[in-house]
Amino acid sequence: MKMIKTLITAMIAFLFIIVPEARTDAAPKNMYVHFINVGQGDSIYIKAPNGEDILIDGGNKDGSDVVAYLKRQKVKDIEVMIATHPDADHIGGLDEVLKAFPVKSVYAPKVGNTTQAYKDFLVAVKNKKLTIKVAKADVVLPIKGVTAKFVGPVKSYSTSDTNDWSAVLKVTYGKKSFLFTGDAETRAEADMVKAKKDLRADVLKVGHHGAKTSTSATLLKAAKPTYAVISVGKNAYGHPTSEVLNRLKSYKVKVFRTDKQGTIIATTNGTTLTFNVKPIY
Repeated sequence: MKMIKTLITAMIAFLFIIVPEARTDAAPKNMYVHFINVGQGDSIYIKAPNGEDILIDGGNKDGSDVVAYLKRQKVKDIEVMIATHPDADHIGGLDEVLKAFPVKSVYAPKVGNTTQAYKDFLVAVKNKKLTIKVAKADVVLPIKGVTAKFVGPVKSYSTSDTNDWSAVLKVTYGKKSFLFTGDAETRAEADMVKAKKDLRADVLKVGHHGAKTSTSATLLKAAKPTYAVISVGKNAYGHPTSEVLNRLKSYKVKVFRTDKQGTIIATTNGTTLTFNVKPIY
């Protein structure tokens, strides 16, 4: 009997030696960046790695397409909403989004407009009993697991053209980063570079739908993007212009376009970066 007990004890000790401990380090979480196809406009939805929801712009006046898209993504609430600037093709649908979802905070640059779209946005914010937080350079968003920081605007501009007021956000997760430029034009781009803001990004949201007044060589030299996404639809402005497309090509940037490929989704775990479609250039 004593020999049997000794044998059992030895077997238990052996098992405890050879059985490895359960691993507790989970696989890296993904961050998803959706460049929603809203036609001639901008709307970008970010699912941060720890679950927070960020919405940058809401497309044109009818925001039902953005609301429907967010619901398909199982969005229940929005932690951060950003209105890059008052143009209707960027904020036009944000009032509908505000009506459809609980929103924790709203950021916008300190510039207004007299358009109905901007008035509707302000009323919707007020009805939610929210106060707009100023989006400007060096303001940091409280998003866990990533660094989300405005790099523009770095100064005030004329209120006659609000594009240069665009809130420019850089989001970094691990080794991968995204730069969202709104409609910022060459003057604002040069000012950010001059102010020595960190514009380096793997993915660039091309400014002003590919207008020739944005996405300068100065910006591309600073950002050094591998990929660029152009949010654009049928328009009478010639967007995206051949000047910008050729400039991106000369800097060997791989281009995606919502007008040709629909919604573009980038996925990253902080180390790797993939897209739901292949670049067209």
